[in-house]
This record gives sequence, C-alpha cells and structure tokens, in this order.
Amino acid sequence: MQQDAPKPLKPLPNLIFLSRWLQLPLYLGLIVAQGVYVVHFTIELWHLVEKATSITEADIMLRVLGLIDVVMIANLLIMVIVGGYETFVSRMRLEGHPDEPEWLSHVNAAVLKVKLATAIITISSIHLLQTFMSASKLDEKTMLWQTIIHLTLVLSAIAIAFIDRLMPSAPKPAKSH
Repeated sequence: MQQDAPKPLKPLPNLIFLSRWLQLPLYLGLIVAQGVYVVHFTIELWHLVEKATSITEADIMLRVLGLIDVVMIANLLIMVIVGGYETFVSRMRLEGHPDEPEWLSHVNAAVLKVKLATAIITISSIHLLQTFMSASKLDEKTMLWQTIIHLTLVLSAIAIAFIDRLMPSAPKPAKSH
C-alpha cells in the first residue's frame, strides 16, 4: 500500500521544521572529535607498547584503563551522533542493514538520556578506579571530591531513569509489512 504524499507545510512551520538541519554541523564536529580520540588512542597504545618491559603491572593497568576510557568516550560519541541524528534530524533508514545497532530500533530522547547517563557513569567509574590505584600520589581531598562527583553522577542517572519510568510512554506505531 502506497502512502499519500505529505501535505506541504506553511512557511513558518516549514522553516521551524527545517531548522533541525542546523544540528548537522554539530554532529559532523563530533565525528571529527571522534577522529581526535582515535589519534589519542593510537598514541597512548604506542606508548604502552614502547614501555611495556620497563613499567610495573600497576602502571600497565592504569594505562589500559586510560585506553578503555577513550573507547568508552568513543562509544558515547557514537550514541550521541547516531542516536541524536536519528532522533532529532532525520531517519537513517538502516532497517535490515546487517550493521544496524541493536539499540537504534528503540532509541528516542528518553532512551538516549538514560544511555548517555549510563555511559558517563562508566567513564566516571574508570576515572575513580584510576584515582584509587594512584591513591598514594593524591591527597584525600581530591579523592573525596572525585568520589562525591561520581556518586552525584550515579544519583543523577538514577533520577533520570526514575523520571523516565514515571513518564507515560507513547503508544508504539504498528509496523507495516
């Protein structure tokens, strides 16, 4: 069954609707930022390989946690780029593509917020672990503040998820075959 062509919008609603495309340069900028992270990851990995025989296991673990941190931030960027573009700018029409991310089929602004909050907590957890592993080099005040900030992020994510649960969900549209 063929769908009818959408009714043309009046000039002001059309301008407002087209303004979503102003976000495109922002998403392109995030792609460039991800490229910067790839360069940073490569340099840090090279330094790790270079010094592998001359540093302690604890130093290796700290550097690997730094690499994991970069990967988690890159994952966060992908969620924002792909999910944000799909949610706020235009459909990507990836249905049926073998590489379509599983989470993309049910992404919306609320889901994106919860996923972002979870990713930020994961990144913060890695930083906190690095802090605790370097505890002998840091003062207690720094460690206390990093712990408080981490707990604040956790509580914020719980609040976001709780509020999302309280919000009535929109009925899901029927899939056409």
